[in-house]
Amino acid sequence: MLTNNLTNLLQIDYPIIQAPMAGGITTSALVAAVSNNGALGMIGAGYLSPTQLREQIREVKQLTANTFGVNLFVPSKFEVNDEDIEKATNLLYKFRSPLKIENENNTLPSMEKAVQAYNEQIQVIIEEKVPICSFTFGVPSIEIISQLKQDGIILIGTATTVVEAMAIEKLGMDAVVVQGSEAGGHRGNFISNHEDSLIGLMSLVPQVVDHVSIPVIAAGGIMDGRGLLASISLGAKAVQMGTAFLTCVESGAHPVHKEAILHAKDEDTTLTRAFSGKWARGIQNKFTIEMQEHEAEILMFPVQNSLTQTIRKASSSQNNKDFMSLWSGQSPTLAKNETVEALIQRVINHAERRTI
Repeated sequence: MLTNNLTNLLQIDYPIIQAPMAGGITTSALVAAVSNNGALGMIGAGYLSPTQLREQIREVKQLTANTFGVNLFVPSKFEVNDEDIEKATNLLYKFRSPLKIENENNTLPSMEKAVQAYNEQIQVIIEEKVPICSFTFGVPSIEIISQLKQDGIILIGTATTVVEAMAIEKLGMDAVVVQGSEAGGHRGNFISNHEDSLIGLMSLVPQVVDHVSIPVIAAGGIMDGRGLLASISLGAKAVQMGTAFLTCVESGAHPVHKEAILHAKDEDTTLTRAFSGKWARGIQNKFTIEMQEHEAEILMFPVQNSLTQTIRKASSSQNNKDFMSLWSGQSPTLAKNETVEALIQRVINHAERRTI
């Protein structure tokens, strides 16, 4: 029951994909442990330089002989002017004092550099013969898809609506991650606007399944065998789990981040643009609350992300959860502090004991 055409394609034993969480969470140890235990480990390469990506791919290869994948952020156009940057920077000054930040030199991103880094990441994936590549924040160009396909790389897109899923299939990608509104971290919408893309996973999966022929992967709030079985019963071929793996021993998430999830209540998450300029779900804290009234001054991703970088780093180094981006899905009370092996076995055993 738990094996199907997608598990065969990905060469995995179980229909579980570890969400590719960028920013240091998906350590080589985490990715390899997931793959070594029959699921699909994914490197979250969104913030990695091409050199860092190549190094991590090689590290993972040393730790597992099984398949694994890489996830990339597709660059989207962004424009900012000096006046807007000054306003956004001034707004963030009040958060520097409690963190004792004195010198702040943030390097602002440019569209040209973002595209160049993305193209170089693509070349690294080809050269290192990574078997699976997924994308979020958009879709790759026809040229890039063709290039990756020629090298036999399996391609997975991320969608938050039926329209986005259909666009991914039309481009010739092999599978689609369907991200429900429950999901932690950044939203993957690229056609639909933020409000229209907030569809719950259990509503979204069967609608996507009815409109595409490629395998559907369910993502958003799934933490155990019940979520896996529910997704499969609605037509999904696999699930992608993020928060569940984030609190695992092998995860590179900050201890404060893990503890925040392990002690959170079901109503503690919120959607915010405050940290990065792109809507994302995480545990509410002092920063997200105080920034709610300043929505107009928050800049686009990745500029806002660069402006808050020093604040996030200082908060992390001081073990201060007030100003950290504590990404989490809507099921934090189901999170556990356990090994990857224990998590995967618990989910599979739970699913196998039940029937749809």
